[in-house]
Amino acid sequence: MEIRQAKPSDAEQLVQLVSHVESTSDFMLFEAGERNLSSEQFRKRIESFGEDGSTILVAENEGTLTGYLMVIAGGSKRNKHSAYLVIGISKEYRGQGIGKALFAELDNWACKHNLHRLELTVMKTNAAGVALYEKAGFQIEGVKKHSLLVNGEYVDEYYMAKLIEGD
Repeated sequence: MEIRQAKPSDAEQLVQLVSHVESTSDFMLFEAGERNLSSEQFRKRIESFGEDGSTILVAENEGTLTGYLMVIAGGSKRNKHSAYLVIGISKEYRGQGIGKALFAELDNWACKHNLHRLELTVMKTNAAGVALYEKAGFQIEGVKKHSLLVNGEYVDEYYMAKLIEGD
């Protein structure tokens, strides 16, 4: 398995992976088929990475993308030091260390790109996700009550964050 930054040539496979993850997990923001993703949109986003401090890290196994970690940097001077994260792993590869590997590479990437704060939200009911994020050094900062409506039930989300300390 290789962890690397996404390339424009990954766009089509990345769209398929995101769609697959959204259709096989109740823990993603978007439901299966809720949005139309295009390879062209992803290609353009990947090409713009150097401009805004964002990236997508991917896990690749024998030519197949198996996981992704989107890093969306703040867009103003006051929050450019922070980034919001979205992670997804193919159903067939969950629980095999891909998330851990993506977060390890994220730490390296974040240091090189002067990020100081990494943040995400996770459903309180996603015990595996919460455990992964805590192992990666994230801490719960707060709760968003009834933040999402999943399968007819209101679900709380945790705000989680990690500070990257400079050398």
